Amino acid sequence: MGSVLESLDWVVLSIYFIALIAVAIWVILQKNKNTEDYFLAGRNVGWFVIGASIFASNIGSEHVVGLAGTGAESGMPMAHYELHAWIVLLLGWLFLPFYMRSGAFTMPEFLEKRFDEKSRWFLSIFSLLGYIVTKVSVTIYAGGIVVSELLGIPFWYGAIGIVVFTGIYTIIGGMKAVIYTETLQTIILIVGSIIVTYLGLQEVGGWNELKATVDSQHFNMWRPMNDPDFPWTGLLFGGTIVGIWYWCTDQYIVQRTLAANNIKIGRRGAIFGAYLKILPIFIFLIPGIIAFALSKKGIITYDKPDEVFPTLVKTLLPVGLKGLVAGGLMAALMSSLASVFNSCSTIFTIDIYKKLKPHLEEKRLLKIGRVATAIVVILGIIWIPIMAKIGGGTLYKYLQSVQSYIAPPITAVFLLGILWKRINAKAAIITLLSGLVVAALRIAAEINIENLTGIAHSFAAINFAHMAIFMFIFSIILCISVSLITTAPNYEAIKGLAFGTLTKEQSNQTKNSFDKIDIILSILLIVIIVIILTYFTG
Repeated sequence: MGSVLESLDWVVLSIYFIALIAVAIWVILQKNKNTEDYFLAGRNVGWFVIGASIFASNIGSEHVVGLAGTGAESGMPMAHYELHAWIVLLLGWLFLPFYMRSGAFTMPEFLEKRFDEKSRWFLSIFSLLGYIVTKVSVTIYAGGIVVSELLGIPFWYGAIGIVVFTGIYTIIGGMKAVIYTETLQTIILIVGSIIVTYLGLQEVGGWNELKATVDSQHFNMWRPMNDPDFPWTGLLFGGTIVGIWYWCTDQYIVQRTLAANNIKIGRRGAIFGAYLKILPIFIFLIPGIIAFALSKKGIITYDKPDEVFPTLVKTLLPVGLKGLVAGGLMAALMSSLASVFNSCSTIFTIDIYKKLKPHLEEKRLLKIGRVATAIVVILGIIWIPIMAKIGGGTLYKYLQSVQSYIAPPITAVFLLGILWKRINAKAAIITLLSGLVVAALRIAAEINIENLTGIAHSFAAINFAHMAIFMFIFSIILCISVSLITTAPNYEAIKGLAFGTLTKEQSNQTKNSFDKIDIILSILLIVIIVIILTYFTG
Protein backbone atom coordinates (compact mmCIF):
# COMPACT_ATOMS: atom_id res chain seq x y z
CA MET A 1 0.00 0.00 0.00
CA GLY A 2 1.73 3.17 -1.16
CA SER A 3 1.20 6.65 0.20
CA VAL A 4 -1.17 8.95 -1.68
CA LEU A 5 1.00 11.93 -0.75
CA GLU A 6 3.75 13.31 -2.99
CA SER A 7 6.94 15.07 -1.93
CA LEU A 8 5.38 18.57 -1.78
CA ASP A 9 2.59 17.14 0.41
CA TRP A 10 5.20 15.76 2.80
CA VAL A 11 6.89 19.18 2.98
CA VAL A 12 3.54 20.85 3.81
CA LEU A 13 2.71 18.15 6.36
CA SER A 14 6.13 18.55 8.01
CA ILE A 15 5.76 22.37 8.24
CA TYR A 16 2.33 21.89 9.77
CA PHE A 17 3.62 19.50 12.45
CA ILE A 18 6.56 21.81 13.21
CA ALA A 19 4.04 24.66 13.73
CA LEU A 20 2.03 22.40 16.03
CA ILE A 21 5.12 21.49 18.07
CA ALA A 22 6.12 25.18 18.24
CA VAL A 23 2.70 26.12 19.67
CA ALA A 24 2.93 23.27 22.20
CA ILE A 25 6.47 24.33 23.25
CA TRP A 26 5.42 27.99 23.57
CA VAL A 27 2.59 26.89 25.87
CA ILE A 28 4.82 24.55 27.87
CA LEU A 29 7.30 27.40 28.49
CA GLN A 30 4.44 29.33 30.19
CA LYS A 31 4.84 27.10 33.24
CA ASN A 32 1.83 25.40 34.84
CA LYS A 33 2.01 26.72 38.40
CA ASN A 34 -0.88 24.74 39.87
CA THR A 35 -3.80 22.41 39.09
CA GLU A 36 -6.00 25.31 37.88
CA ASP A 37 -3.28 26.17 35.34
CA TYR A 38 -2.79 22.55 34.24
CA PHE A 39 -6.42 21.43 34.06
CA LEU A 40 -8.25 24.69 33.19
CA ALA A 41 -5.47 26.72 31.49
CA GLY A 42 -5.43 29.12 34.46
CA ARG A 43 -9.08 30.05 33.72
CA ASN A 44 -7.77 32.72 31.37
CA VAL A 45 -8.72 31.79 27.81
CA GLY A 46 -10.47 34.02 25.22
CA TRP A 47 -13.85 33.31 23.58
CA PHE A 48 -12.39 32.59 20.11
CA VAL A 49 -10.04 29.95 21.49
CA ILE A 50 -12.82 28.40 23.63
CA GLY A 51 -15.23 28.16 20.67
CA ALA A 52 -12.57 26.66 18.39
CA SER A 53 -11.61 24.21 21.11
CA ILE A 54 -15.24 23.10 21.68
CA PHE A 55 -15.53 22.39 17.95
CA ALA A 56 -12.16 20.63 17.67
CA SER A 57 -12.93 18.42 20.68
CA ASN A 58 -16.21 17.36 19.10
CA ILE A 59 -14.82 16.66 15.62
CA GLY A 60 -12.66 13.58 15.90
CA SER A 61 -11.47 11.54 12.95
CA GLU A 62 -14.26 9.03 13.67
CA HIS A 63 -16.63 11.97 13.12
CA VAL A 64 -15.05 12.84 9.77
CA VAL A 65 -14.92 9.19 8.68
CA GLY A 66 -18.35 8.30 10.10
CA LEU A 67 -20.27 11.39 8.95
CA ALA A 68 -18.95 11.34 5.38
CA GLY A 69 -19.64 7.58 5.25
CA THR A 70 -23.19 8.06 6.57
CA GLY A 71 -23.74 10.89 4.06
CA ALA A 72 -22.78 8.55 1.23
CA GLU A 73 -24.89 5.68 2.55
CA SER A 74 -28.03 7.29 4.00
CA GLY A 75 -27.88 11.01 3.16
CA MET A 76 -29.03 13.78 5.50
CA PRO A 77 -30.79 12.27 8.58
CA MET A 78 -27.61 12.43 10.69
CA ALA A 79 -27.62 16.22 10.17
CA HIS A 80 -30.07 16.32 13.10
CA TYR A 81 -27.12 15.58 15.40
CA GLU A 82 -25.07 18.40 13.88
CA LEU A 83 -27.95 20.85 14.34
CA HIS A 84 -27.51 20.38 18.09
CA ALA A 85 -25.76 23.72 17.79
CA TRP A 86 -28.72 25.21 19.69
CA ILE A 87 -27.88 22.93 22.64
CA VAL A 88 -24.40 24.50 22.78
CA LEU A 89 -26.27 27.80 23.31
CA LEU A 90 -28.09 26.11 26.21
CA LEU A 91 -24.70 25.37 27.78
CA GLY A 92 -23.76 29.08 27.61
CA TRP A 93 -27.10 30.55 28.70
CA LEU A 94 -28.52 28.02 31.19
CA PHE A 95 -25.82 25.74 32.61
CA LEU A 96 -22.58 27.76 32.57
CA PRO A 97 -23.60 30.48 35.09
CA PHE A 98 -24.34 27.73 37.68
CA TYR A 99 -21.10 25.86 36.93
CA MET A 100 -19.03 29.05 37.18
CA ARG A 101 -20.70 30.13 40.43
CA SER A 102 -19.97 26.75 42.01
CA GLY A 103 -16.22 27.16 41.30
CA ALA A 104 -16.12 23.47 40.30
CA PHE A 105 -13.25 22.05 38.20
CA THR A 106 -15.29 19.04 37.05
CA MET A 107 -18.88 17.94 36.48
CA PRO A 108 -18.76 15.30 39.26
CA GLU A 109 -17.52 18.06 41.61
CA PHE A 110 -20.53 20.20 40.64
CA LEU A 111 -22.87 17.26 41.43
CA GLU A 112 -21.29 16.96 44.88
CA LYS A 113 -21.84 20.66 45.58
CA ARG A 114 -25.46 20.48 44.37
CA PHE A 115 -26.31 17.05 45.84
CA ASP A 116 -23.78 14.91 47.73
CA GLU A 117 -20.64 12.79 47.59
CA LYS A 118 -22.42 9.66 46.27
CA SER A 119 -23.45 11.42 43.03
CA ARG A 120 -19.89 12.64 42.60
CA TRP A 121 -18.39 9.16 42.98
CA PHE A 122 -20.95 7.69 40.57
CA LEU A 123 -20.25 10.24 37.82
CA SER A 124 -16.44 10.16 38.31
CA ILE A 125 -16.05 6.40 37.92
CA PHE A 126 -18.78 6.15 35.27
CA SER A 127 -17.19 8.93 33.15
CA LEU A 128 -13.67 7.54 33.41
CA LEU A 129 -14.65 4.03 32.30
CA GLY A 130 -16.92 5.44 29.59
CA TYR A 131 -14.11 7.57 28.14
CA ILE A 132 -11.64 4.71 27.92
CA VAL A 133 -13.97 2.19 26.26
CA THR A 134 -15.72 4.63 23.92
CA LYS A 135 -13.97 7.93 23.22
CA VAL A 136 -10.29 6.91 23.52
CA SER A 137 -10.57 3.56 21.77
CA VAL A 138 -12.91 4.64 18.96
CA THR A 139 -10.83 7.73 18.18
CA ILE A 140 -7.60 5.74 18.06
CA TYR A 141 -9.20 3.05 15.88
CA ALA A 142 -10.73 5.48 13.36
CA GLY A 143 -7.53 7.53 13.39
CA GLY A 144 -5.42 4.48 12.61
CA ILE A 145 -7.56 3.86 9.51
CA VAL A 146 -7.24 7.48 8.30
CA VAL A 147 -3.48 7.69 8.88
CA SER A 148 -2.72 4.33 7.26
CA GLU A 149 -4.95 5.24 4.24
CA LEU A 150 -3.31 8.62 3.65
CA LEU A 151 0.31 7.90 4.52
CA GLY A 152 0.42 4.36 3.18
CA ILE A 153 1.76 2.92 6.44
CA PRO A 154 0.48 -0.07 8.44
CA PHE A 155 -2.53 0.60 10.72
CA TRP A 156 -0.58 -0.04 13.94
CA TYR A 157 2.21 2.44 13.11
CA GLY A 158 -0.32 5.16 12.36
CA ALA A 159 -2.44 4.52 15.45
CA ILE A 160 0.40 4.25 17.96
CA GLY A 161 2.43 7.10 16.42
CA ILE A 162 -0.48 9.53 16.76
CA VAL A 163 -1.34 8.35 20.29
CA VAL A 164 2.23 8.76 21.52
CA PHE A 165 2.70 12.19 19.87
CA THR A 166 -0.59 13.49 21.32
CA GLY A 167 0.05 11.90 24.70
CA ILE A 168 3.42 13.65 25.05
CA TYR A 169 2.17 17.20 24.47
CA THR A 170 -0.94 16.63 26.62
CA ILE A 171 1.09 15.23 29.51
CA ILE A 172 3.66 18.05 29.44
CA GLY A 173 1.44 21.03 28.60
CA GLY A 174 -1.93 20.20 30.18
CA MET A 175 -5.09 22.05 29.17
CA LYS A 176 -3.23 25.07 27.72
CA ALA A 177 -1.35 22.92 25.22
CA VAL A 178 -4.61 21.18 24.29
CA ILE A 179 -6.65 24.37 23.82
CA TYR A 180 -4.09 26.37 21.81
CA THR A 181 -3.04 23.52 19.49
CA GLU A 182 -6.75 22.83 18.92
CA THR A 183 -7.32 26.37 17.67
CA LEU A 184 -4.67 25.88 14.97
CA GLN A 185 -6.08 22.45 14.11
CA THR A 186 -9.66 23.77 13.79
CA ILE A 187 -8.63 26.39 11.24
CA ILE A 188 -6.71 23.83 9.13
CA LEU A 189 -9.51 21.25 9.23
CA ILE A 190 -12.28 23.71 8.30
CA VAL A 191 -10.32 25.29 5.42
CA GLY A 192 -9.28 21.89 4.04
CA SER A 193 -12.78 20.44 4.25
CA ILE A 194 -14.39 23.49 2.60
CA ILE A 195 -11.98 23.05 -0.32
CA VAL A 196 -12.94 19.34 -0.59
CA THR A 197 -16.65 20.29 -0.67
CA TYR A 198 -16.07 23.05 -3.26
CA LEU A 199 -13.96 20.89 -5.61
CA GLY A 200 -16.40 17.98 -5.17
CA LEU A 201 -19.35 20.16 -6.17
CA GLN A 202 -17.43 21.39 -9.22
CA GLU A 203 -16.61 17.78 -10.18
CA VAL A 204 -20.31 16.77 -9.94
CA GLY A 205 -21.43 19.82 -11.93
CA GLY A 206 -22.91 22.05 -9.22
CA TRP A 207 -25.62 21.83 -6.57
CA ASN A 208 -28.57 21.27 -8.95
CA GLU A 209 -26.71 18.50 -10.77
CA LEU A 210 -25.95 16.90 -7.37
CA LYS A 211 -29.68 16.95 -6.47
CA ALA A 212 -30.55 15.52 -9.90
CA THR A 213 -27.99 12.69 -9.64
CA VAL A 214 -28.92 11.59 -6.12
CA ASP A 215 -32.44 10.43 -5.27
CA SER A 216 -34.50 12.93 -3.22
CA GLN A 217 -34.52 10.62 -0.16
CA HIS A 218 -30.80 11.35 0.27
CA PHE A 219 -31.65 15.00 0.92
CA ASN A 220 -34.50 14.27 3.32
CA MET A 221 -33.77 14.75 7.04
CA TRP A 222 -37.30 13.78 8.06
CA ARG A 223 -37.81 10.03 7.80
CA PRO A 224 -41.13 8.47 8.93
CA MET A 225 -41.72 7.68 12.62
CA ASN A 226 -41.49 3.93 11.91
CA ASP A 227 -38.20 4.19 9.94
CA PRO A 228 -35.98 1.43 11.42
CA ASP A 229 -32.81 3.56 11.42
CA PHE A 230 -33.66 7.27 11.47
CA PRO A 231 -37.22 8.01 12.72
CA TRP A 232 -37.66 11.81 12.89
CA THR A 233 -39.17 11.62 16.37
CA GLY A 234 -36.16 9.77 17.73
CA LEU A 235 -33.65 12.06 16.03
CA LEU A 236 -35.43 15.24 17.13
CA PHE A 237 -36.38 14.37 20.73
CA GLY A 238 -34.10 11.43 21.60
CA GLY A 239 -31.22 13.26 19.94
CA THR A 240 -31.88 16.34 22.06
CA ILE A 241 -31.67 14.31 25.31
CA VAL A 242 -28.32 12.84 24.23
CA GLY A 243 -27.24 16.30 23.05
CA ILE A 244 -27.88 17.94 26.43
CA TRP A 245 -25.84 15.21 28.14
CA TYR A 246 -22.97 15.57 25.64
CA TRP A 247 -22.85 19.37 25.28
CA CYS A 248 -23.98 20.57 28.72
CA THR A 249 -22.92 17.96 31.30
CA ASP A 250 -19.92 16.11 29.85
CA GLN A 251 -16.52 17.02 31.24
CA TYR A 252 -15.00 16.63 27.79
CA ILE A 253 -16.88 19.67 26.38
CA VAL A 254 -17.75 21.74 29.47
CA GLN A 255 -14.09 21.87 30.57
CA ARG A 256 -13.42 24.18 27.62
CA THR A 257 -15.89 26.85 28.82
CA LEU A 258 -14.70 26.53 32.44
CA ALA A 259 -11.28 27.70 31.22
CA ALA A 260 -12.78 31.20 30.71
CA ASN A 261 -12.11 34.06 33.09
CA ASN A 262 -15.81 34.87 33.59
CA ILE A 263 -19.32 33.87 32.51
CA LYS A 264 -19.43 36.42 29.65
CA ILE A 265 -16.31 35.05 27.90
CA GLY A 266 -17.37 31.43 28.55
CA ARG A 267 -20.82 32.10 27.05
CA ARG A 268 -19.34 33.89 24.01
CA GLY A 269 -17.06 30.89 23.48
CA ALA A 270 -20.15 28.63 23.57
CA ILE A 271 -22.00 30.88 21.05
CA PHE A 272 -19.00 30.82 18.68
CA GLY A 273 -18.69 27.03 19.16
CA ALA A 274 -22.40 26.70 18.30
CA TYR A 275 -21.88 28.47 14.96
CA LEU A 276 -18.93 26.21 14.15
CA LYS A 277 -21.06 23.16 15.05
CA ILE A 278 -23.29 23.72 11.99
CA LEU A 279 -20.28 23.36 9.66
CA PRO A 280 -19.98 19.53 9.68
CA ILE A 281 -23.20 19.28 7.63
CA PHE A 282 -21.50 21.20 4.81
CA ILE A 283 -17.93 19.96 5.17
CA PHE A 284 -18.44 16.23 6.00
CA LEU A 285 -22.05 15.11 5.37
CA ILE A 286 -22.54 16.82 1.99
CA PRO A 287 -19.09 15.63 0.73
CA GLY A 288 -20.40 12.12 1.55
CA ILE A 289 -23.42 12.74 -0.70
CA ILE A 290 -21.07 14.21 -3.35
CA ALA A 291 -18.97 11.01 -3.17
CA PHE A 292 -22.14 8.93 -3.66
CA ALA A 293 -23.01 11.04 -6.76
CA LEU A 294 -19.44 10.76 -8.12
CA SER A 295 -19.49 6.98 -7.71
CA LYS A 296 -22.84 6.82 -9.56
CA LYS A 297 -21.18 8.77 -12.38
CA GLY A 298 -18.22 6.39 -12.30
CA ILE A 299 -15.69 9.13 -11.38
CA ILE A 300 -14.58 7.59 -8.07
CA THR A 301 -14.89 4.18 -6.41
CA TYR A 302 -14.78 3.13 -2.79
CA ASP A 303 -15.33 -0.27 -1.15
CA LYS A 304 -17.03 0.77 2.07
CA PRO A 305 -18.55 4.01 3.43
CA ASP A 306 -15.68 4.61 5.89
CA GLU A 307 -13.28 5.17 2.97
CA VAL A 308 -15.35 8.03 1.48
CA PHE A 309 -13.52 11.04 2.92
CA PRO A 310 -9.93 9.80 2.38
CA THR A 311 -10.96 8.81 -1.18
CA LEU A 312 -12.25 12.35 -1.87
CA VAL A 313 -9.01 13.83 -0.51
CA LYS A 314 -6.95 11.49 -2.72
CA THR A 315 -9.01 12.14 -5.86
CA LEU A 316 -9.94 15.82 -5.74
CA LEU A 317 -7.13 17.73 -4.08
CA PRO A 318 -4.05 19.11 -5.83
CA VAL A 319 -0.55 18.32 -4.57
CA GLY A 320 0.36 20.38 -1.49
CA LEU A 321 -3.25 20.76 -0.39
CA LYS A 322 -3.42 16.99 0.05
CA GLY A 323 -0.67 17.26 2.64
CA LEU A 324 -2.44 20.08 4.46
CA VAL A 325 -5.78 18.25 4.59
CA ALA A 326 -4.03 15.03 5.65
CA GLY A 327 -2.60 17.15 8.46
CA GLY A 328 -6.07 18.50 9.21
CA LEU A 329 -7.52 15.00 9.44
CA MET A 330 -4.73 13.90 11.76
CA ALA A 331 -5.28 17.11 13.71
CA ALA A 332 -8.96 16.22 14.16
CA LEU A 333 -7.88 12.91 15.60
CA MET A 334 -5.23 14.42 17.85
CA SER A 335 -7.43 17.20 19.22
CA SER A 336 -10.14 14.69 20.17
CA LEU A 337 -7.59 12.42 21.78
CA ALA A 338 -5.88 15.27 23.62
CA SER A 339 -9.24 16.43 24.98
CA VAL A 340 -10.09 12.94 26.24
CA PHE A 341 -6.65 12.48 27.79
CA ASN A 342 -6.93 15.82 29.58
CA SER A 343 -10.51 15.18 30.77
CA CYS A 344 -9.60 11.72 32.05
CA SER A 345 -6.60 13.00 34.00
CA THR A 346 -8.70 15.89 35.42
CA ILE A 347 -11.46 13.56 36.62
CA PHE A 348 -8.99 11.03 38.04
CA THR A 349 -6.81 13.61 39.80
CA ILE A 350 -9.44 16.05 41.11
CA ASP A 351 -12.43 13.74 41.62
CA ILE A 352 -10.84 10.49 42.71
CA TYR A 353 -7.26 10.94 43.93
CA LYS A 354 -7.70 14.32 45.65
CA LYS A 355 -10.88 13.00 47.29
CA LEU A 356 -8.97 10.05 48.76
CA LYS A 357 -5.96 12.21 49.76
CA PRO A 358 -7.33 15.74 50.37
CA HIS A 359 -4.17 17.19 51.95
CA LEU A 360 -1.85 16.54 49.02
CA GLU A 361 0.15 19.55 47.81
CA GLU A 362 -0.44 21.02 44.31
CA LYS A 363 2.93 19.92 42.87
CA ARG A 364 2.20 16.30 43.77
CA LEU A 365 -1.27 16.55 42.20
CA LEU A 366 0.26 17.83 38.92
CA LYS A 367 2.53 14.75 38.85
CA ILE A 368 -0.46 12.47 39.45
CA GLY A 369 -2.31 14.23 36.59
CA ARG A 370 0.56 13.48 34.22
CA VAL A 371 0.83 9.85 35.33
CA ALA A 372 -2.96 9.45 34.91
CA THR A 373 -2.73 10.75 31.33
CA ALA A 374 0.11 8.32 30.57
CA ILE A 375 -1.95 5.39 31.95
CA VAL A 376 -4.97 6.38 29.81
CA VAL A 377 -2.67 6.51 26.76
CA ILE A 378 -1.45 2.96 27.50
CA LEU A 379 -4.99 1.65 28.15
CA GLY A 380 -6.12 3.23 24.86
CA ILE A 381 -3.38 1.37 22.95
CA ILE A 382 -4.18 -1.94 24.70
CA TRP A 383 -7.83 -1.50 23.68
CA ILE A 384 -7.06 -1.13 19.92
CA PRO A 385 -7.03 -4.88 19.07
CA ILE A 386 -10.41 -5.27 20.80
CA MET A 387 -11.79 -2.33 18.79
CA ALA A 388 -10.37 -3.82 15.60
CA LYS A 389 -12.35 -7.00 16.33
CA ILE A 390 -15.59 -5.04 16.76
CA GLY A 391 -14.93 -3.48 13.33
CA GLY A 392 -15.41 -0.01 11.90
CA GLY A 393 -18.73 -0.36 10.06
CA THR A 394 -20.94 -0.94 13.10
CA LEU A 395 -18.83 1.26 15.36
CA TYR A 396 -20.52 4.60 14.66
CA LYS A 397 -24.01 3.22 15.17
CA TYR A 398 -22.91 1.25 18.22
CA LEU A 399 -21.56 4.49 19.73
CA GLN A 400 -24.79 6.39 18.99
CA SER A 401 -26.94 3.71 20.59
CA VAL A 402 -24.80 3.26 23.71
CA GLN A 403 -24.84 7.04 24.24
CA SER A 404 -28.64 6.98 23.94
CA TYR A 405 -28.80 4.70 26.99
CA ILE A 406 -26.11 6.45 29.06
CA ALA A 407 -27.44 10.00 28.57
CA PRO A 408 -31.07 10.12 29.86
CA PRO A 409 -30.54 9.70 33.64
CA ILE A 410 -27.55 12.10 33.69
CA THR A 411 -29.45 14.69 31.61
CA ALA A 412 -32.48 14.38 33.92
CA VAL A 413 -30.44 14.85 37.12
CA PHE A 414 -28.47 17.89 35.84
CA LEU A 415 -31.52 19.59 34.28
CA LEU A 416 -33.84 19.07 37.24
CA GLY A 417 -31.04 19.90 39.70
CA ILE A 418 -30.57 23.33 38.12
CA LEU A 419 -34.22 24.10 37.28
CA TRP A 420 -35.80 23.07 40.60
CA LYS A 421 -34.28 23.54 44.05
CA ARG A 422 -36.56 20.85 45.61
CA ILE A 423 -34.63 17.98 43.91
CA ASN A 424 -32.53 16.31 46.61
CA ALA A 425 -29.46 14.08 46.86
CA LYS A 426 -31.43 10.86 47.43
CA ALA A 427 -33.43 11.39 44.23
CA ALA A 428 -30.23 12.14 42.26
CA ILE A 429 -28.38 8.94 43.21
CA ILE A 430 -31.49 6.70 42.86
CA THR A 431 -32.13 8.12 39.36
CA LEU A 432 -28.50 7.66 38.28
CA LEU A 433 -28.29 4.07 39.55
CA SER A 434 -31.72 3.07 38.15
CA GLY A 435 -30.73 4.56 34.78
CA LEU A 436 -27.55 2.50 34.79
CA VAL A 437 -29.53 -0.70 35.50
CA VAL A 438 -32.02 0.02 32.66
CA ALA A 439 -29.12 0.82 30.27
CA ALA A 440 -27.34 -2.43 31.17
CA LEU A 441 -30.57 -4.44 30.68
CA ARG A 442 -31.18 -2.81 27.31
CA ILE A 443 -27.62 -3.47 26.03
CA ALA A 444 -27.81 -7.11 27.22
CA ALA A 445 -31.22 -7.51 25.55
CA GLU A 446 -29.93 -6.00 22.31
CA ILE A 447 -26.99 -8.41 22.19
CA ASN A 448 -29.29 -11.45 22.77
CA ILE A 449 -32.25 -10.26 20.69
CA GLU A 450 -32.41 -13.52 18.65
CA ASN A 451 -33.10 -15.59 21.78
CA LEU A 452 -35.86 -13.32 23.17
CA THR A 453 -39.64 -13.44 22.79
CA GLY A 454 -42.64 -11.41 23.94
CA ILE A 455 -42.09 -8.27 26.05
CA ALA A 456 -38.32 -8.87 26.31
CA HIS A 457 -38.05 -8.95 22.49
CA SER A 458 -40.14 -5.76 22.15
CA PHE A 459 -37.91 -4.06 24.75
CA ALA A 460 -34.77 -5.02 22.79
CA ALA A 461 -36.26 -3.99 19.43
CA ILE A 462 -37.27 -0.38 20.27
CA ASN A 463 -35.26 2.06 18.12
CA PHE A 464 -32.28 3.36 20.14
CA ALA A 465 -33.32 7.02 19.79
CA HIS A 466 -36.88 6.24 20.91
CA MET A 467 -35.40 4.30 23.84
CA ALA A 468 -33.63 7.49 24.94
CA ILE A 469 -37.02 9.28 25.12
CA PHE A 470 -38.63 6.51 27.23
CA MET A 471 -35.62 6.35 29.57
CA PHE A 472 -35.63 10.14 30.00
CA ILE A 473 -39.35 10.24 30.91
CA PHE A 474 -38.77 7.36 33.38
CA SER A 475 -35.78 9.24 34.93
CA ILE A 476 -37.72 12.52 35.27
CA ILE A 477 -40.74 10.84 36.95
CA LEU A 478 -38.48 8.84 39.28
CA CYS A 479 -36.34 11.85 40.25
CA ILE A 480 -39.34 14.10 41.02
CA SER A 481 -41.26 11.35 42.89
CA VAL A 482 -38.33 10.42 45.16
CA SER A 483 -37.65 14.12 45.88
CA LEU A 484 -41.25 14.77 46.88
CA ILE A 485 -41.55 11.79 49.25
CA THR A 486 -38.22 12.51 50.99
CA THR A 487 -37.02 15.57 52.90
CA ALA A 488 -36.19 18.81 51.10
CA PRO A 489 -32.50 19.72 50.66
CA ASN A 490 -30.81 22.35 52.82
CA TYR A 491 -31.38 25.41 50.60
CA GLU A 492 -28.66 27.37 52.39
CA ALA A 493 -26.06 24.75 51.40
CA ILE A 494 -26.98 24.89 47.71
CA LYS A 495 -27.22 28.68 47.43
CA GLY A 496 -26.52 29.81 43.85
CA LEU A 497 -26.61 26.26 42.42
CA ALA A 498 -30.31 26.07 41.41
CA PHE A 499 -33.04 28.48 40.37
CA GLY A 500 -34.84 29.72 43.45
CA THR A 501 -31.64 29.78 45.55
CA LEU A 502 -29.95 32.77 43.85
CA THR A 503 -29.14 35.83 45.94
CA LYS A 504 -30.04 39.28 44.53
CA GLU A 505 -26.34 39.87 43.84
CA GLN A 506 -26.01 36.57 41.90
CA SER A 507 -29.10 37.38 39.80
CA ASN A 508 -27.66 40.81 38.96
CA GLN A 509 -24.29 39.27 38.04
CA THR A 510 -26.00 36.96 35.55
CA LYS A 511 -28.04 39.86 34.10
CA ASN A 512 -24.87 41.92 33.61
CA SER A 513 -22.96 39.04 31.98
CA PHE A 514 -24.32 39.53 28.45
CA ASP A 515 -24.82 42.29 25.88
CA LYS A 516 -27.35 42.80 23.07
CA ILE A 517 -24.90 41.27 20.59
CA ASP A 518 -24.92 37.95 22.52
CA ILE A 519 -28.74 37.79 22.32
CA ILE A 520 -28.84 38.79 18.61
CA LEU A 521 -26.21 36.18 17.63
CA SER A 522 -28.02 33.47 19.59
CA ILE A 523 -31.41 34.24 17.96
CA LEU A 524 -29.76 34.41 14.50
CA LEU A 525 -28.26 30.93 15.03
CA ILE A 526 -31.69 29.46 15.87
CA VAL A 527 -33.13 31.07 12.70
CA ILE A 528 -30.32 29.48 10.60
CA ILE A 529 -31.05 26.05 12.16
CA VAL A 530 -34.79 26.35 11.38
CA ILE A 531 -33.96 27.31 7.75
CA ILE A 532 -31.70 24.22 7.37
CA LEU A 533 -34.37 21.95 8.94
CA THR A 534 -37.02 23.20 6.52
CA TYR A 535 -34.74 23.13 3.43
CA PHE A 536 -33.76 19.44 3.70
CA THR A 537 -37.20 17.85 3.47
CA GLY A 538 -36.48 15.72 0.43
